[in-house]
Amino acid sequence: MYNTLLVIFIISVVLILHTYLFYPVFMLFFFSKEKKIINHYSNQHDLPKVAVLVAAHNEGKVIREKLESVFQSNYPSSKIRVYVGSDASIDDTEAIVEGLKGKYEQLELVKFESRVGKISIINHLQSLGDEDILIMTDANVIFSPDTLFELVKSFKDERVGMVAANIVKVSRNSEGISEQEKKYLSLENKIKSCESNAFKLIMGAEGGCYAIRNSLFSKVPLKFIVDDFYITLQVLIRGKFTLFNTKAICMEDVASDTGGEYRRKVRISSGNFQNLFFFKRILLFFWQPLSFTFWSHKVLRWLTPFFLLLSFICSAFLMSHYSAFVFLFVLQATGFLFPLFDTLFQFKHSTLKFISHFYLMNFALLDGFFRFVKGIQSSVWQPVERNV
Repeated sequence: MYNTLLVIFIISVVLILHTYLFYPVFMLFFFSKEKKIINHYSNQHDLPKVAVLVAAHNEGKVIREKLESVFQSNYPSSKIRVYVGSDASIDDTEAIVEGLKGKYEQLELVKFESRVGKISIINHLQSLGDEDILIMTDANVIFSPDTLFELVKSFKDERVGMVAANIVKVSRNSEGISEQEKKYLSLENKIKSCESNAFKLIMGAEGGCYAIRNSLFSKVPLKFIVDDFYITLQVLIRGKFTLFNTKAICMEDVASDTGGEYRRKVRISSGNFQNLFFFKRILLFFWQPLSFTFWSHKVLRWLTPFFLLLSFICSAFLMSHYSAFVFLFVLQATGFLFPLFDTLFQFKHSTLKFISHFYLMNFALLDGFFRFVKGIQSSVWQPVERNV
């Protein structure tokens, strides 16, 4: 029995190390440089029409800056159409958009009288126009002047189905988990850039901003939560490239409220498990780039809380047989308690904050898994408080 427990412990630890250490280091070391094999539009070309789709619920703090950043783009204004879907907003979101319609005739507001959720809004907005390229974006993601052109230029190549933006996280303070989130998400962008360079695929465009061919858009099931991952995988299984463009820069504020961010991660986690079971067949072909990146970048990370629990339980039984496991058991028990210690003592040291953040993310993953098992009844969301 002890040998079996030892094997389970080793496998659990190796799989955690693979998704959080070995895979990122491998990708960053070998695939950091872009290979120029994609045909691009230039500024002199007749660029395709784009539809910018924004689902908004009580985004009055940011919606004006968002829309201004879109219309101040270097992209030809005659080629841009913006659709804002207000999910029963009760603040001044709708009034601000209505006011901007007098300034920008390409702006359209669609009001939903009761909460329907982002999925329903995006599905509906996509059906309103016939633009060639859809730009999916959140209300708090602010474009740079070049964002739209950089997102669209790769679509000259018919093999390209989706392009993800380089969303740079910014924070107005260092409170809560904002610094840890910024560094973690910055690393995520670097890994996606490497995946794009290596395999011409990214394992999930971040929903804050990405472009997709209208013809490849797949209606998202209404109770799905993580729509961006669902849409990305649908493009990939059709054999199209999904790319990451480091020059398509836009800015997004990072939440500093630990409680609000935890609830957001629980919600996303439940949606991750929805996608895992929906696209589980991809995992069978583990030797192919799509399956390999799915396993390495996503699935093993989503399963990490279970590996942590397995290794902890194994350590508890192995203590009586191997003295080293006394230390390992105490070390793991301390790790599980780090978020509590952080709450009580307000860690300032970055290493301690990252340990706390790691375990907090995995608690949220586990919480989200149980929410998924119980059954998700709605995709209606509540935005995290904006730091403005």
